[in-house]
Amino acid sequence: MAHKDLLISWTSRIVKARYQQSVLGGLWAVVQPLALALIFTAVFTLVVRMDTGEIPYIVFSYSALVPWLLFEQSISSSVLSLVANMGLVSKIYFPREVLPIAEVGARLVDFVIAFVVLIGFMVFYGLPVFTLSWIYLPVILVTQLCLVLGIGFIGSALNVFFRDVSHVIVLILKIWMYATPIIYPVTLVQTQLENFGYGRFYGLYFLNPMSSIIESYRNVLLHNGGLNEFFGRSALVSVAVLVFGYWLFKRLEFKFADVV
Repeated sequence: MAHKDLLISWTSRIVKARYQQSVLGGLWAVVQPLALALIFTAVFTLVVRMDTGEIPYIVFSYSALVPWLLFEQSISSSVLSLVANMGLVSKIYFPREVLPIAEVGARLVDFVIAFVVLIGFMVFYGLPVFTLSWIYLPVILVTQLCLVLGIGFIGSALNVFFRDVSHVIVLILKIWMYATPIIYPVTLVQTQLENFGYGRFYGLYFLNPMSSIIESYRNVLLHNGGLNEFFGRSALVSVAVLVFGYWLFKRLEFKFADVV
């Protein structure tokens, strides 16, 4: 990108602004996934038993919440990026895609901090870390970022013209979370479908690209395995969403300054 320095500077600005005058600072990146993991652990170990095999439930849930919150928070903030900076958009020329990309970049900082804590959990519970299977992590992360950026480009561009878009996306993300194997193992989905005689439709569950992305994270991190069998489909969908999102964003870019 020709404006790489601007992107780095803006990303740094977002990170500093988020934690400025904050007592916990970067630890806030850990608070949300950890709090959710603790709540889910209390519910699904003390109230309703969720079978996660040999993996402690808190590690099981936290390992999915870390990438999920990167997905959810990146999209939520990138969708608002243009409207939140309408003064810059309307008065100064620069590639507008810098704004949503910087929001995603700032959320990556949170992801790294929370991921370090995940490693600590794994060490504490005696799970192997830095295994050979971890070589798949960059592939999974890049695929996820393609999907995030694609949705972010689409949402931020449309939100300039229709401010309801940001609210709709927040609602969709909340529903999307429960359609993704975060608080429950994907084997539960397969078992329930088979119990009702719909086992042949198991593959349809993975039309949600985040399902195979989250499951791939778990396979690699917790089971020393490889990518989910439907990951290739998710990768293709993610790249397609990114290409379409960027095309739509650039197609509408010239109108942004007039509308905001």
